[in-house]
Amino acid sequence: MSPTGFALAAALGNVAGALAVVGHLRQGLRLIDACLAFGAGFMLAVTLLGVMPQVLHASPTAALYVLAGYFAVHLAQHVFTTHFHFGEETHSLSASAGMSALLGLTLHTFFDGVAIASGFLVSDRLGILLFLAVLLHKLPEGVTIASVIVAGGQSRSWAVGGAVILGAATILGMLLTEQVSALAQHGLALSAGVTLYVAASNLVPEFQAKRGWLTALAFFGGGAGYFLSERLLTGIVRP
Repeated sequence: MSPTGFALAAALGNVAGALAVVGHLRQGLRLIDACLAFGAGFMLAVTLLGVMPQVLHASPTAALYVLAGYFAVHLAQHVFTTHFHFGEETHSLSASAGMSALLGLTLHTFFDGVAIASGFLVSDRLGILLFLAVLLHKLPEGVTIASVIVAGGQSRSWAVGGAVILGAATILGMLLTEQVSALAQHGLALSAGVTLYVAASNLVPEFQAKRGWLTALAFFGGGAGYFLSERLLTGIVRP
């Protein structure tokens, strides 16, 4: 099973999120916001239960690459980027904020592609699970970059263009994983750190201040969704 189509579908998720912003599709934006908690739960489950056992079984020192991936995303998003948070930006920003957010997110989206390709190198089942984890945060990712660019005074076409760049980085990450031996060897561990950061440090803070059972159930439901997806894939695709 080729990862190419899955990487392309994930990339289109960035564009769909951006189109929701520039098209002022409020219902779509509310739906994407509601999916944050579910996506975080699913991504955490995939990383800790699906990816980490594979990574540590291959090499105990691979945990260093997981940590490196985690640190790299923090460096890109919260040191080199002047303003960043997941979700729609509602305040006015400088034009440079959109560019810095785009640069910060590009590293992350590159490893989205690495994650999908690395998963398929292990098994079709893990590749599909990682694709689902990536897809679940692609929509809010597109919302993020488009709204930051628009808040910086740039055009709606440039906002969609920013999402296209993020999608292209995902496809590039997938392609290079198949060609660069270092990525093929360590890409799964690096992408585990990236996915863990996005789930625990990007998405969870976006909804954890909201009290009540609805958000908590969505979060726990994301974890349950991993188990359900894995069970459904068992017997359908190779383990």
